[in-house]
Amino acid sequence: MDGTDDPVVLIVEDEPDVAGTYEIWLEEAYEVRVAADGDEGLRRLDDSVDVVLLDRKMPGLSGDELLERIRERGIDCRVAMVTAVDPDFEILEMGFDTYLSKPVDADQLTETVEALLARSEYDSLLREYYALVEKRAALEATKEDAALAENREYRRLTAEVEELRDRLSETIGGIADDEEFIAAIRGVDDGGGG
Repeated sequence: MDGTDDPVVLIVEDEPDVAGTYEIWLEEAYEVRVAADGDEGLRRLDDSVDVVLLDRKMPGLSGDELLERIRERGIDCRVAMVTAVDPDFEILEMGFDTYLSKPVDADQLTETVEALLARSEYDSLLREYYALVEKRAALEATKEDAALAENREYRRLTAEVEELRDRLSETIGGIADDEEFIAAIRGVDDGGGG
């Protein structure tokens, strides 16, 4: 399925039957790449990858080591550890987005990928929202109200801010006004929302 606009999911799993099962579950909705170990996973990783499903214990480069490489490279993807290794306190230092304990079923894996993609979309929207709000605030601090009201670009900017706020509000859930929205966003930024 290379060359499509479908989100790209990279499965890094050394058990061929397990990797093949994951691929079957996901290939209808996503462009799926499969790597048989951490070294191959590193080679198949690029900026087009949206989600990595990563086993921890593999020959060669382990899942933990591959996760470190992903974060060192600054690749903007979400990572789900999908592993039989029970989580211990060492996971507090690891840069994954979610942790699934094997065995997983089709619904659980699909829902995890969907949630991680939604989180990526949310982060992108949030960055865009902040940038637009900063622009609006800068203009409002220096321009008269009448000048702002007459300016078509300012009106377009304001409409974009409202649209993004509505989309983000849908994600966060039922926020009525700007002050409540900003408080909710600050809560997310401080770690309260995810």
